[in-house]
Amino acid sequence: MKDRPKGFPSHSILLALSVLVFFSCTERRYVAITGLAQGGTYTVKINLEGVETTPMVIKEGIDSILTLVDTTLSGYNKGSILSRFNRGEKIRPNGMFLETYGTARDLYRRTGGALDCAAGPLFDAWGFGFTTDSLPSKETVASLTASCGMKLLVEDLSSATGSDGLLDPAKVSLSGTPPHLNYNAIAQGYSSDLVASYLRSLGIKDMLVDIGEIFCDGVNPDGKPWTIAIDKPLDGNDVPGAHIFGIWQSSGNPCGVVTSANNRKFYIKDGVKYSHTIDPRIGFPVTHNLLSATIIAEDALHADAFATACMVLGLDAARKFILDDPGIEACLIYSLPGGSMESWTSPGFNLVQ
Repeated sequence: MKDRPKGFPSHSILLALSVLVFFSCTERRYVAITGLAQGGTYTVKINLEGVETTPMVIKEGIDSILTLVDTTLSGYNKGSILSRFNRGEKIRPNGMFLETYGTARDLYRRTGGALDCAAGPLFDAWGFGFTTDSLPSKETVASLTASCGMKLLVEDLSSATGSDGLLDPAKVSLSGTPPHLNYNAIAQGYSSDLVASYLRSLGIKDMLVDIGEIFCDGVNPDGKPWTIAIDKPLDGNDVPGAHIFGIWQSSGNPCGVVTSANNRKFYIKDGVKYSHTIDPRIGFPVTHNLLSATIIAEDALHADAFATACMVLGLDAARKFILDDPGIEACLIYSLPGGSMESWTSPGFNLVQ
């Protein structure tokens, strides 16, 4: 849900969004399942050796999970629980809504405010949220920065929930300003994790789940750990895989793999480039030389969140953040004064090409 939905694929593409079965040269039996998700498509590659559930039933399960995410957390779906909450309506939160709010608060603390899922009005003001506004005045930015954010919301949503089970947005804010949540920085990673958990419940070990952000576990059809390409963060490099910086290889253990970059989502006005990465601590787009951050973490949600946070923090602070957390590995690509690119990788980041 990081990108605004662009409509649905054509009929011919829809016919291909199903199940492709392919076999490896060993006993492994892999299938690729594809479908629609969050304004784009998803791809799930799994080994069905020893699994009794059919691919079509698995696809139905995946689609039902993604539908629940959409109707709960999507800011583009005007009827979702999140959208109704942001409009100030009393809602009956489900477990997913409550869990995501708690996770967002934890990520806010862990990143020192660099990831703030309650800074939605700032993203909207710059045109990178759920509106098309752009170039807000300094006064508007200062006002929004002071009036929104996790720092101004209750710790536990139960304190704002009545005996009837309805959550009142007016009681969530500590400042009197209506809360406005935006989960674009974690929703795709969270979706990948939910699908992976479902697949594990069916007895599947070898998997690659790609819903805009990636979760992988086990091995690929060749019996080797999964490999994922890292794109060069070049302006105009809008096609994944067109310009490759390098290839990362997994260890075979479960992990999330997410890249955040500024080369695909920005606009230029009066000769100035405005990145989609907004620093919620100050309210303005970042201006440092960090071009992309590829994060390996325990799951796709945290990889998603930390990749965004690193792009807010900038090279030096991001490097420290990564080295201080033994559960994170990363590749940071940054620009030098002459315009060339350089990279830094953490000790455990397995860049094979």
